[in-house]
Amino acid sequence: MLARVILAVDMPELRRELRRTLSASGLIVKSPRARARLWQWAARQPCDLVITSRSLLPDPPEETVRFLRDLPEAPEVIVLSNDDDPEESASLLASGAAAVLYARLPTESVTDVVGTVLDERRDLGQRALSPERDMARPSLTDFVSSSEAMQVFMKIVRRVVPSDTSLLVLGETGVGKERLARAIHAEGPRGQGPFVAVNCGALPDALLESELFGHEQGAFTGASRSRRGMFELAHGGTIFLDEIGEMPIHLQVKLLRILQDHEIQPVGSEKFIEVDVRVMAASNRDLEDEVAAKRFRRDLYYRIGVVTLTIPPLRERREDIPELVGSYIEHLRPRVGRNVEGITDEAMEALCRYSWPGNVRELINVIERGMLLCDDEITLDDVPTAISGRLAVPDEGGIVVAHGAAAIPDAWLERPLGEVRKDAAEAVERAYLAALLSQTGGRVGQTATRAGIQPRSLYDKMRYHGLRKEDFKPPRPGS
Repeated sequence: MLARVILAVDMPELRRELRRTLSASGLIVKSPRARARLWQWAARQPCDLVITSRSLLPDPPEETVRFLRDLPEAPEVIVLSNDDDPEESASLLASGAAAVLYARLPTESVTDVVGTVLDERRDLGQRALSPERDMARPSLTDFVSSSEAMQVFMKIVRRVVPSDTSLLVLGETGVGKERLARAIHAEGPRGQGPFVAVNCGALPDALLESELFGHEQGAFTGASRSRRGMFELAHGGTIFLDEIGEMPIHLQVKLLRILQDHEIQPVGSEKFIEVDVRVMAASNRDLEDEVAAKRFRRDLYYRIGVVTLTIPPLRERREDIPELVGSYIEHLRPRVGRNVEGITDEAMEALCRYSWPGNVRELINVIERGMLLCDDEITLDDVPTAISGRLAVPDEGGIVVAHGAAAIPDAWLERPLGEVRKDAAEAVERAYLAALLSQTGGRVGQTATRAGIQPRSLYDKMRYHGLRKEDFKPPRPGS
């Protein structure tokens, strides 16, 4: 985080020396232009530390200290006093001041205290920006896999971890793009710095610009005080721009300047602020298509895509599913509060057959749901019908849809009709296509003709439901 300091000191020589020393340390230092309405001005400035002379604090000084500490950023306060009054110093410290120093101390001593106070504040700020998530601290070991495609992918990932270059992480929804970015950050040279994530598709254009770059007081209607942006908060660490394909063109221009010049310009400001940030971006869109459609700048695409990492979807590494299921059951057990021992072979087979359009995120949700519904272990009855296919019941006459309250899973009765209808339709569709493929011996063209759809559509549905034509081909003679 790029620290900001307000310097309200009434001794000109000390003020100049502190400004020079603190600015040389990479801090943003602001001083009031006049004493009139000093603290009202300070209240509209984002800052981490206020250094003030005791003489500028109106009596009782403790009220002003408490006023400053109650601001949105809760800045630290260092008071410089000409008097050695232990009682007043104790009172100021009790009201929230970080330190009360003798104003005639050498500048080096004051800056040492400033450094200590800001270091502690950065540690607290980083923990607030990068809290521990429900899942454990991200690590590259989370992506260890027996899949050949994933092993090749992770070799590339490990090569880019020590660098400081920009990264573009691609992949379908739910594959773990942000988690991979967090793991690369944590194990890279900036691991001790902040990790700031911004979803570019979740904010309106006007708000996104302020969120990323900050704004000055009065920059637009409602900007009653200045505010710093996410790039400034990510100083010394990494900023992760999720869904970057949603970013409007005019903000893409500003982002390109940051990547080239390492400077940001807050909205409404004429000044530029230097920032030291590694940029990682992610998208589930095909950015090459977005470039061709002129919705994404070609120069920005090349700039952020110095290295592009495309995470394989879960359906392309089904051999990882059993290990993932075991690890998620272990991790979720304390949160769910159920001593679930594992999963039945029948349920595991269903999970391995499923196409997982929601990828790892969907798998985690299914496991958590199963743990809540099961007794000692997850069974086929504890997973959604779209995965288990239990709605369609085979008998001697073919496929019949179960009727009657006794045939309805109890879990369905706790869900709205819309969700149940969707699961039922998917289960019937999967069973229907599987039966057709079985009759045609896995011949896609013949199956598509009988189903009345195009072969391309059939392929898409097979991929969604986890059906492979090879599984329906009759065995070769002698095999």
